[in-house]
Amino acid sequence: MGIGYAIGRIKIKGINLGAAGILLVALVFGHFGYEIPSIIQNIGLVCFVTSVGFIAGPQFIHNIRGKAKAYAIIGTAIIVSSVLSCLLIIWLTKTPIDLSLGLLAGALTTTPGLAAGIEATGSDLVSVGYGIAYPFGVISVVLFVQSIPKIQHIDLEKAKEELKLSSKYQQRMIAENLIRFDSYGLFSFSIAIGIGLLLAQIKIPLPGGGHFSLGTSGGPLLAGIILGHFQTVKVFDMRIKNSTLVTMREMGLAFFLAGAGIHAGAGFVQVLQEHGIILFVYGAVMAIVPLLSGMLITTKVFKLNILDALGSICGGMTSTPALGTLISTSGTDEVTNSYAATYPIALAWIVVLIQLLGGIIGH
Repeated sequence: MGIGYAIGRIKIKGINLGAAGILLVALVFGHFGYEIPSIIQNIGLVCFVTSVGFIAGPQFIHNIRGKAKAYAIIGTAIIVSSVLSCLLIIWLTKTPIDLSLGLLAGALTTTPGLAAGIEATGSDLVSVGYGIAYPFGVISVVLFVQSIPKIQHIDLEKAKEELKLSSKYQQRMIAENLIRFDSYGLFSFSIAIGIGLLLAQIKIPLPGGGHFSLGTSGGPLLAGIILGHFQTVKVFDMRIKNSTLVTMREMGLAFFLAGAGIHAGAGFVQVLQEHGIILFVYGAVMAIVPLLSGMLITTKVFKLNILDALGSICGGMTSTPALGTLISTSGTDEVTNSYAATYPIALAWIVVLIQLLGGIIGH
């Protein structure tokens, strides 16, 4: 993680990898046989998304009013465009369906999508494709959210002020005599994680014998949003210090990237030798097509503020690392609102469509 942070700070024409540098370093360590317990990656993911939920929660309902339809369409369009590019590649190149679904899940950096592909096909090639496309899926969105404002010569400070004004509203008054278990809010954070992990276990049946669940990414995110929005439960004060949330968010992101990179790096070179470097190209197409589709819809159709647009694209791409980069680049947590609004829609679509494709085409 230390080496990754150092590499991530290197800027080329004003663009850097940020925390995603950890992913690249972890890939190398994973290739040479280093391992990290999977619980590190899971803890990191849960801490990151729970923090994002709490940060977005207080303004979440207010900010999606009037935009809910737009966010739903954005999340749907991003996933559908990526799935269509996957189908086109299967049709033109005759790439095996299980390998292709893995590439799709990796390009969208979605672990629930990976699980759905494995369940639908029962093939190890899904994990192979995921490992090949995942690094580019992460890095492409990270670079995208940094380069678009520069390419379009956008004044980020002005965009940030516009976003703050559009999301500004009165916080309701909260009683001062509420019960608070600790000054940092770790009690509330722990409760949200517990509730989130319970929500993650709920499985909704799908046609063909599959199921949809929020998973360890969606469950804690939803719990954080709910508790962050209401801030109190009966006589209990559930507010968390902003410094605590920022610390847990950054630590969680670092842990998650380290674990994901180590896992994807194992056997990476061997897979490429067996199936060819062209798989990189296929994965890149599945990542770039939805990025461009998302940019077109958010800015041209719905004419969203650029930071609002990029936040919703990160959510539509289900890209946790890209959100971290966008927060750092923009200098505001307001971008978490559009991410949190679009993410569940995209997650539901990718799980459902991967299972349907695996069940229909695979058989």
